[in-house]
Amino acid sequence: MRASLPWFQLPWHQLPLLSLPLFAGAELRAQYPTRTYTALVASESVDRVAVVELGPQGAKVVRQHDVGVMLADPDGPHGLAVTPDGAHYYVTTAHGTPYGVLWKFDTRTNAYAGQVMLGNFPATLQVTPDGSKAVVVNFNLHGDMVASDVSVVRTDSLQEIARITTCAMPHGSRVNSTGTRHYSVCMMDEQLVEIDLDGLQVSRHFLLTKGAEQGMNGSPPVRGAADAAHAGHDMSGHGLAQPAAGSTTCSPTWAQPSPDDKTVWVACNGTSDLVEIDVPSWTMRRRIPAGNGVYNLAITRDGAKLVATNKRGQSVSVLDAKTGAVLATLPTQRRVVHGVAITHDDRYAFVTVEGVGSEPGTVEIIDLVALKTIARVDVGQQAGGIDVIPGR
Repeated sequence: MRASLPWFQLPWHQLPLLSLPLFAGAELRAQYPTRTYTALVASESVDRVAVVELGPQGAKVVRQHDVGVMLADPDGPHGLAVTPDGAHYYVTTAHGTPYGVLWKFDTRTNAYAGQVMLGNFPATLQVTPDGSKAVVVNFNLHGDMVASDVSVVRTDSLQEIARITTCAMPHGSRVNSTGTRHYSVCMMDEQLVEIDLDGLQVSRHFLLTKGAEQGMNGSPPVRGAADAAHAGHDMSGHGLAQPAAGSTTCSPTWAQPSPDDKTVWVACNGTSDLVEIDVPSWTMRRRIPAGNGVYNLAITRDGAKLVATNKRGQSVSVLDAKTGAVLATLPTQRRVVHGVAITHDDRYAFVTVEGVGSEPGTVEIIDLVALKTIARVDVGQQAGGIDVIPGR
């Protein structure tokens, strides 16, 4: 029988979650906020949304509820977005018969408020700043790697008013500050796509391959499955495969517009860097080195800090958005780092980590002033989509 060691002699990865304040050090207790922040987290493998609170006593799951209707197979809640007024939130379930679904819930009670069927594997979503539309990318993980689309849904009637063809495996659905432009990337087509939300059509696209970067008007060219299969991409679509040395394939996974709408940053999971694009001129300013397998991005509302999850690197990086310098890279407790959402006062970043196998998912919370991880809390397996409820 193995001798039991005191907690302070255990390796860090064997520490129980409840001992985090001791592991983090007594000084981190002072960094817990005096107010309470609330985040919603979707866990894809268990069809569950968790409500996570960070307050004066640390972080905890305060309630959970199930999303979906299928009994024999997970519905797979993937994307999650809260409305700007905080009254409702939306969840995409990627699996369905035959297609996936966008669900609407009351934020205060978690009561069901409606649903609409969309396309193949609806994934990331965001609600426009005026709350009138939800924009959802149909990731289409199934079958051949052919062009997929983006759904635009009216939030009052839950009616899909447009389904706009873009390119293969769209991901990273983000809307600019005025709600006039939508940005997504296509993981199998090396493209950033800009949609005009007033005209409900693609306005521009941008080629992201390293050394061949170019902005163009109109829709990207439609490629067949054979083209995508030989493009050097991670065909699993999850950003975990290590690319070949010297690869110039971006394999984009996220697009993040700046608060002033002058910049879009694209996470290139394949080349582990960021492409910074000037929106007015539709040209590349620079490529910024990032963490291994950079995956999702979030920008503070003051535009000062960019937070990036590093899916292969088991870490989160905080960058100076102006200089591109890495301010801190913080390791996560578990592997397969996924999403990130920033509180509305720019103080904290909530990060989801999927975990591997039977491991639970995790939410890690970073103090963006101290640049330290201050809390961790377990949620359902394969934690992914996350958003923060606006403060009331």
